[in-house]
Amino acid sequence: MNNYKFLIEYDGSRYSGWQRQPEQTTIQGKLENVLGVLCGKETEVIGAGRTDAGVHARGMAANAFLETDCTPEEIRDYLNRYLPDDIAVKEVRQASPRFHARYNAIGKTYRYTCYTGEVRPVFDRKYYWALDEMPDVKLMLQAAELLKGEHDFRNFCVNPRMKKSTVRVVDRIEITCEGGYLYFTFHGTGFLQNMVRIMVGTLLEVGCGRMTPQQVKEVLECPDRKKAGPTAPPQGLCLMSVDYD
Repeated sequence: MNNYKFLIEYDGSRYSGWQRQPEQTTIQGKLENVLGVLCGKETEVIGAGRTDAGVHARGMAANAFLETDCTPEEIRDYLNRYLPDDIAVKEVRQASPRFHARYNAIGKTYRYTCYTGEVRPVFDRKYYWALDEMPDVKLMLQAAELLKGEHDFRNFCVNPRMKKSTVRVVDRIEITCEGGYLYFTFHGTGFLQNMVRIMVGTLLEVGCGRMTPQQVKEVLECPDRKKAGPTAPPQGLCLMSVDYD
């Protein structure tokens, strides 16, 4: 039995997130079903993270221990033959027995996409959040500087009963505009449930004049989740890549 690392992309529109759930259609569930047929036994697929319902990925990493005589290329081709069209395995390679997609991850990059143009693109409609106004990017960049670094992001987490540490390091936040699209790119050591979407919602509150950059600092220091901005909808969020040593 060997350990294999997978690089996966998916359109999360019709899925209840990554994590396997009873009577729900999930990315992990689809992968495990196909690999279970390939290996003739139940197989667990470990993802680098748990994207929420409706969230997409271009670079999700995962691993699984498989008992098969197939080469990595044959495993990839088998998966892509039997997986739905909105899930694709880009790469399969043999990994160290100790490799763990979640525990060994040292960083992740997420991108959130908004659209601010006058005519909404029809064919990208499942992958952006259409805004009613163009926010002030300079103000949002000022607020983003306050979010960078090591902070307790408990107010940027949807789970109020989080038992584990809510301290995270966000070392890069970029906000760019191109062709009517507004992109928020975040890189950090890890992210809490809905953390990126809440950061986007908060930065947009600043950009639209409903919060000041200084209030973002207060949100980090205040115990009240309601002080942060709203949670941006899931369709604009995409996991771009996962970092390993």
